[in-house]
Amino acid sequence: MEKDKSIKYLYHYYEKDRGPFLNLSDLDIPQAQKILDRIKQENKVMAVHRYKGYLERRKELEQMAREIFISKGGKPVRKSPHYMVVGKCDWLQTWYNEGEYIRIHLSQFDLDTISFSYGDMFPTFSPRVTDNKEYRKQIYTFNEIIKIMEKYGLPQDWNQDGAFGPERYIEVQIWDDKPLLRKVKT
Repeated sequence: MEKDKSIKYLYHYYEKDRGPFLNLSDLDIPQAQKILDRIKQENKVMAVHRYKGYLERRKELEQMAREIFISKGGKPVRKSPHYMVVGKCDWLQTWYNEGEYIRIHLSQFDLDTISFSYGDMFPTFSPRVTDNKEYRKQIYTFNEIIKIMEKYGLPQDWNQDGAFGPERYIEVQIWDDKPLLRKVKT
């Protein structure tokens, strides 16, 4: 698979004092809930808005995304993904008290281990979002997301304030730890 030049970097946003690529989905629900509750008590901006049942829905969406990705030829290594976005998204940095980001060049990834949704998976697959846009309820391979990007552009360019819908970035589901471990160690 040839890597398209329109996606150069993937970005991962995180709380500075916690570090990157910490993943609640790697834990069972009770363990993850304890951590989420503690983060909420500390008033960490992003987690304050997580609703009851968030972790269960997240695991459900991740499993669904994995199955769709496999059906399209994807080769996930992990059971649940780490998350990045296509391009820089200043809005995501505001989710954190001291937001930081890591940027990793696309060439570091095996394209068979990354999938995409046009927008965050939660609103993308929400039954409450009923606008029938073609990218709803979809998980894309690299080649497929390039076509969607050519058609619609980056959401953070045309929807910075969320006035035109819930899509604010292109989410990347990273199904392999290897490229992330290389970056974190450097």
